[in-house]
Amino acid sequence: MDRRSLLTAGAGLAAGSALVAAQSPEALAQAPAAIRSRLQTVQQNGTLRCGTTGDFNPMSFRDPTTRELRGHQIDCANRLAADLGVKVEFVPTTWPTLISGLTANQYDIVTTGTSMSVARMKASAFTIPWGRNAFLPLARKDAAAKFKTWDDVNSPNTTVGFNLGTTMEQFVTSELPKAKVRRVESPVRDFQELLAGRVDVTITSLVEGSQLVVEHPNLTMVLQDTPKNSIPLCFMSAIDDLVWLNFLNNWVILRQASGFFDELNDKYKLVLHKG
Repeated sequence: MDRRSLLTAGAGLAAGSALVAAQSPEALAQAPAAIRSRLQTVQQNGTLRCGTTGDFNPMSFRDPTTRELRGHQIDCANRLAADLGVKVEFVPTTWPTLISGLTANQYDIVTTGTSMSVARMKASAFTIPWGRNAFLPLARKDAAAKFKTWDDVNSPNTTVGFNLGTTMEQFVTSELPKAKVRRVESPVRDFQELLAGRVDVTITSLVEGSQLVVEHPNLTMVLQDTPKNSIPLCFMSAIDDLVWLNFLNNWVILRQASGFFDELNDKYKLVLHKG
C-alpha cells in the first residue's frame, strides 16, 4: 500500500469512528455486522464488560470487609462506563487468561493494571499509556542487605519468585537467567512465597511494591535507585477492533487533560516511574 492509500485509510478509520460514536442506539442496532465494533455493541447492550483479576492492590482488589471490587482500575472502569452512558459489569479473570478472555469476547476491555509487553502485543491491542511502571526486587528486611546490585539478584544463589502470566515472568526469564526461579500460579501470589521464606526475592513493580511494604512491614523494596524495565501502563482491548481502540485512546487523552488520572493517582498513592 502506498503513502496516499495509507493516509486515505487512516482518514477513513477516524471518520468512521466519529460517525459510530454519534449514532443513536437505534442506528447502532441497524449497523452491518461487518463494521460493528465494541463501541457500538457496548452502547446497544447498555453494558461495559471489564475483565479484572481482583488481586492487584491498589489497581483491582477485593475490599476485605465488603468483598466488593475496589481500586484505581475499578474507578477507571466506572468512569468509562459513566461517560458511555452504560452500566459496568466486572468479569473475573486471571493473569494467564487475560488475552484468551479478550479473544473469546468475554469482556470488552481489561481494567486490572496491565503493562505493555511484546508478547501481549502479538495477540491484543493496547491503548496509549496513562502512566509508567518499573520493576525492582522485593525482599524481607532481614535479608535485604544481601542485594546491593542487580547482579546479586541474578545469581545461582538467589531464588526469585514470580506469578505466571505477568510481565514479571518475562522479565525474570530474560533479565535474570542465572537465578533460580519459583513459578507461582494464581490465586497464590508471589509475595506470599516471600513471606513464607520459600524465595529470596520477588520481582515487583513500583505500583504494587509501594502498597505491599505498607501492608507487610517486614518486606522492603531494594535497588530503588536503579529500577528496571520502565514500561507503559495501558488498558487492553481486542486486537481486531480499531474503532473501539480509537475511542479508548481518545478517552484516555480527554481524561488526562481533565486531571482525572492525576486525581486518581493521588487517591491511591500510586508510585509511578518518571523516567
